[in-house]
Amino acid sequence: MRALETADMRATEQFWSKVPLVTITFWLIKIMATTVGETAADLLAMRLGLGLTITSLIMTGVFIIFLILQMRAKFYVPLLYWMTVVLISVVGTLISDNLVDGFGISLVTTTIVFGIILAAVFLAWYNSEGTLSIHSITTFRRESFYWLAILFTFALGTSAGDLVAEGFDLGYLTAANVFGLMIVLTALGYFAFGLNAVGCFWIAYILTRPFGASIGDFLSKPNIAGGLGLGTVTTSMIFLGLIAALVAYLTATRVDREEIQHKA
Repeated sequence: MRALETADMRATEQFWSKVPLVTITFWLIKIMATTVGETAADLLAMRLGLGLTITSLIMTGVFIIFLILQMRAKFYVPLLYWMTVVLISVVGTLISDNLVDGFGISLVTTTIVFGIILAAVFLAWYNSEGTLSIHSITTFRRESFYWLAILFTFALGTSAGDLVAEGFDLGYLTAANVFGLMIVLTALGYFAFGLNAVGCFWIAYILTRPFGASIGDFLSKPNIAGGLGLGTVTTSMIFLGLIAALVAYLTATRVDREEIQHKA
């Protein structure tokens, strides 16, 4: 009997997930990361005068470095993970901005195309792994699908947010309210009506991108453009400071680290 118990214990391997637990802190940092992604991209491309092409090359290179470090890590590290999220937010924003501002492709087209690409990523992920749950990110392949999906949630969210705020001429504050309401309805569907947890997570993840970006634009854009006029520097610094404080808290407490048991 003891031998059987020992064999069973050996067959059970312990893994630390490569991504954090989904808590209120997760969503707060995610929204602020999307805000930074919007304002930092504008800061580098326009305020510093680097232009979309040079900004895209620089930020893509930095993102690739952090993504490699994240993929090589054995478990979730708050600073490394959230730096990768902030950078992928900037890159996703720049992908959309390059297509719209650089190549003249309409926001309607980019929103539809990014939506189709994201759906294809989810389909390939599900066909390969049998799940889209982020509670099973313990292998290289699953993490690859995870970051690919996140990249296109940011690109899609950027185009969708700009389409609502600028294309439909609703303004940044109204756009933030629209996407915020959609997030509330998604949460209500999950908590009150028991809708699928994985589906609700990814819907909320997509919606937080245009929600956070609209907030960033509302804070940073000048009054004449419908914003509060704080500027991209101030807005970026405020949210980066808040992100840094929360990441330091998570690093110290380790409250969002998830242990997973896997039966061999």
